[in-house]
Amino acid sequence: MAVQKIKEDVFSLRANDWDRTLFDELIPLPDGTSYNAYVVKGKNKIVLIDTVDPKKTKELIEDLESLDLKRIDYIVSQHSEQDHSGSIPEILKMYPMAKVVTNKKGKEFLTDLVKVPEDRFLVIEDMGTIDLGGKTLKFIFTPWVHWPETFSTYLAEDKILFTCDFFGSHIATNDLFATDEGKVMEAAKRYYSEIMVPFRTSIRSNLQKIKDFDFKIIAPSHGCIYQNPKIITDAYGEWSSEDVKNTVVIPYLSMHGSIQRFVDRFVRKLQEKGIDARPFDVVTADIGNMAMALIDAATIVIASPTMLGGVHPKIAYVAYLANVLRPKAKFASVIGSYDWGGREVDVLAGLLENLKVEMIPPVLIKGDGTEKDLKGIDDLAEQILRKHRSINL
Repeated sequence: MAVQKIKEDVFSLRANDWDRTLFDELIPLPDGTSYNAYVVKGKNKIVLIDTVDPKKTKELIEDLESLDLKRIDYIVSQHSEQDHSGSIPEILKMYPMAKVVTNKKGKEFLTDLVKVPEDRFLVIEDMGTIDLGGKTLKFIFTPWVHWPETFSTYLAEDKILFTCDFFGSHIATNDLFATDEGKVMEAAKRYYSEIMVPFRTSIRSNLQKIKDFDFKIIAPSHGCIYQNPKIITDAYGEWSSEDVKNTVVIPYLSMHGSIQRFVDRFVRKLQEKGIDARPFDVVTADIGNMAMALIDAATIVIASPTMLGGVHPKIAYVAYLANVLRPKAKFASVIGSYDWGGREVDVLAGLLENLKVEMIPPVLIKGDGTEKDLKGIDDLAEQILRKHRSINL
């Protein structure tokens, strides 16, 4: 962790977590992650915006000490999840006069999660302000990105928008700014796909809410700072829209080879029709890559053998995850194989009940199937082509 200057009297205090491989014990982190806190020094008051994960508290304290601050007046907690709020209790011990600035819902969460005492809060309203002396903070409530209490903080004089998880990316790096935009945007898309997808309606509303602010820098609490904020706001606009692409995502699992052959044929038929086919073997695939593909896909086709009269647990897991993420796909179907029967399609339909999709009739093949059976796969590809054309893809 190191203190880096963003602008005069505005500092980034980033804790890189190079070796973290999972977030929420679920999300793969191929590039690690970071937790970003920020210090803003006004003529009269000093503020710390967000803290860091508890295991990085010591590094945050060392960085605060290196700034030789005589005091901190405010700790702005934009999001109550512990990777941003977990160090608050220790910082309050260091600075006994500091107030925790948050909204009403944030106060409830911080009281429960990190036990901030009642007398240490300063509760703010939407569009409320704090004058630090030559630097003014304005608080913009941006709920459901991705918790109900989340808000952003606009530093008016320096035109910086601090956004916590909004516009974040899981990437550990020594680069303060998003200089390698390709790499940072890939990390941002992975982050969005695994955390933000279910909240795209709220994200669209919050994009509208912040657009009238004249910000030149976006400073999230994960990943790099954007000096070209349009690149990430435009990406969020695209990702959160209801527009889909001419893409089929195919999570599959093959126990004895038949599903693999079906998927290979299906992919080839889709590609012949000009459709972008994205197969993912759920046993070996990076679940984050699959989640990124789901962001824009028009169709999801799950391919799986029947197991114990139902679906394989790894396929059930993927279906459950898709159901929770609620991507904007318009169509879905199933390719299945069986030997003596089962309820695979019914089970999968139940696991996908949150998806607002049109179900295309499944293709169910006994064993390896006959050539006549395999033509059902070709027919499914043709149906998908017609469905995509019906929505102008």
